[in-house]
Amino acid sequence: MDVNSEVNGQQDDGQVTHDERDAQKGKYMTFKSGNEYYGFEIQYVSEIIPFQAITAIPETADYIKGLLNLRGKIIPVIDISLRFKQEPVEYNDRTCIMVVNVKNMLVGLIIEKIAEVVEIREENILPPPSIGRSDRVQNKYIYGIGKVGDAVKLLLDPERLLNDEDVSSLEQANNMEAEEREV
Repeated sequence: MDVNSEVNGQQDDGQVTHDERDAQKGKYMTFKSGNEYYGFEIQYVSEIIPFQAITAIPETADYIKGLLNLRGKIIPVIDISLRFKQEPVEYNDRTCIMVVNVKNMLVGLIIEKIAEVVEIREENILPPPSIGRSDRVQNKYIYGIGKVGDAVKLLLDPERLLNDEDVSSLEQANNMEAEEREV
């Protein structure tokens, strides 16, 4: 399966048309992090690239690994396992970077292992359970539980991955990087 052909239903300018959005409805790019499988609505996924060199940004949260030059575009990169407060994963040949569009900003997510593109119909998506107060904090990135056969996928809201503080510090770092290139 060619993951990028599933992901890239885009015009040359990177914009997804109305017809393509309809075709992508209900499709999720799934990946493994720790012992769980997660999924993003495929409309948020721009592309998947091999793991590559990342420029570290000083004084940022530990899960923000730095900046990546993607065909001339500087994008921030986040380690998804660290963002979820899981044990750090050793990067290997299955590690890749999923580029997603979050709050009109491209962000690279270091993913332990891409699983597959799955279709999950709306009636098979349940709200995340809220057992207690601490559970809500832990599940703050999850907007639903997708039933796929006998398995479940934790469906993520990419806009919840970055808080406003992260966005402003990443934009600041990105602007500084752009200014340095102009000099």
